[in-house]
Amino acid sequence: MPPAASRERTRAELVQRYGGTAPREWGLEVAGVITELSEGESAMALTFDACGGPGGNGYDAELIGFLRGRGVPATLFLNARWIDANPDVFEQLAADPLFEIGNHGTIHRPLSVTGRSAYGIAGTGDVGEVYDEVTGNAHKLTESLGHPPRFFRSGTAHYDDVATRVVADLGERVAGFTVNGDGGATLSAAEVRREVASAPPRAIVIGHMNHPGGGTAPGVAAAVPGLLAAGRRFVRLSDVR
Repeated sequence: MPPAASRERTRAELVQRYGGTAPREWGLEVAGVITELSEGESAMALTFDACGGPGGNGYDAELIGFLRGRGVPATLFLNARWIDANPDVFEQLAADPLFEIGNHGTIHRPLSVTGRSAYGIAGTGDVGEVYDEVTGNAHKLTESLGHPPRFFRSGTAHYDDVATRVVADLGERVAGFTVNGDGGATLSAAEVRREVASAPPRAIVIGHMNHPGGGTAPGVAAAVPGLLAAGRRFVRLSDVR
């Protein structure tokens, strides 16, 4: 028989465990954040965020269509607000084995136990709010997917090292990135092509799939064929982590 699923930690348990712990690190690369694929791996992972709310509820059908057309897998980090705004698209993406669905938080907040902010976005203020930000969307995804998400990425991809421990206790792994492929959906197609094409083996590339009409889709479409021709393999995070 398969092993029984471990019980999810409660909000009260995590507040008790970490409420008195002061963070020592803050930023994009702190303890507990995966910033590249496993040692010895020659593949690379494309990951795309859909932020939702003020971050944008759009859907880049051109980008997803290109990935499907070339059979390129990707991990898609979806925010709860984006899912609510795009229920039919979400169902289609969730049913497509080419894609893995990751947790991009409930209201797209940086993950902090002291209220640290990033890019003008206020972070979670304490351990309880970290729990809320992670589990609110995790429960939504679990109900829809039939299994919990394996990976979490916060709004802005900023964390402190206590918050990442909370995520780990909730059964998810924190996915950072090696290469910022589209500069937060601000880069031109030529700039996106340059960033993605130069990504080394083992790289985790971050981009966005909620800003149609930007540089992400054409830039990725320009970079991927050359990488494939050079023998580069693309994977979902769960394929190699």
